[in-house]
Amino acid sequence: MVDPFRFCLRETGGPEVLAAEMIDPPRPGEGEVVIRHEAVGVNFIDTYHRSGLYPLPLPSGIGNEAAGVVEAVGAGVEGLREGNRVGYFSGPLGSYATHRAIPADRVVKLPDEIGSEDAAAILLKGCTAEFLIERCARVEAGETVLVHAAAGGVGSILVQWLKALGATVIGHAGNSRKAEIVKALGADHALCCPMEELAGEVRAITSGKGASVVLDGVGAASWEASLGSITRRGLLVTFGNASGPVPPFTALDLLRTGSIFVTRPTLFDYIATAEEMRASAARLFEMIQSGSVEVKIGARYPLIKAADAHRALEDRKTTGSTILIP
Repeated sequence: MVDPFRFCLRETGGPEVLAAEMIDPPRPGEGEVVIRHEAVGVNFIDTYHRSGLYPLPLPSGIGNEAAGVVEAVGAGVEGLREGNRVGYFSGPLGSYATHRAIPADRVVKLPDEIGSEDAAAILLKGCTAEFLIERCARVEAGETVLVHAAAGGVGSILVQWLKALGATVIGHAGNSRKAEIVKALGADHALCCPMEELAGEVRAITSGKGASVVLDGVGAASWEASLGSITRRGLLVTFGNASGPVPPFTALDLLRTGSIFVTRPTLFDYIATAEEMRASAARLFEMIQSGSVEVKIGARYPLIKAADAHRALEDRKTTGSTILIP
């Protein structure tokens, strides 16, 4: 049995600011459950919190996503009991821990077919894919969609989900090895060209029209390529900042390729209620159980080595999902 510990942010900066602290075994408050984590998900948003790109009041926990076993149930909790296998992905921050108490209304029960490692690898990323495709962009069969960072944690799920819906998928990746992964995921076109050439490649593939939807989690480095790749009245969804935030732009920039729409959504506005959160997770579980989406775990790190996982993520050395094992 591992002695309980957690990571606490007391300052922002590089991966070295991630510091582990011993804790007393948590007890559930009213409306809470205590979970013994079996796996913890690592997401790019964690690096934004750690670096200060997304400011937090300090000290703060870190991490949104984990899966494990309920060890204790607080007063007023219904529908959960000790021994239930559960996961969560919508905060509050603090999943980089061996154990934690968390509001029961932010927890979902896991189907028997989905293990803790798979759940921690895919809940946040998979529900991000769900809202981006089905509730934000509302992609329909036959549409052409450009996916940036298509071999990454979210990107690899987007590619599979879009193909299951009948979309034509153009996946862009950072190198030829990652492009091969994107092709194997089912993308119709897997590209690894420089960003300055990407719009031309997309135009060539689409007979000059461009993609009807661009799903861009890269940010600054891909912004111009995304603008150049979109079709008339198309939708550009910028949902991440892996290379830094999107540069300032004006409304006139949206005229460049024809009255395009731009949105900057976040998962947490699409799972604001317990009902929305559980519906999103249920849709994800449906896609996994049908075989439409496969969980891709690219790397496992001991929880105590969380800083190493952050370095690999920021250095673009990862594919699929990265998880931490307590």
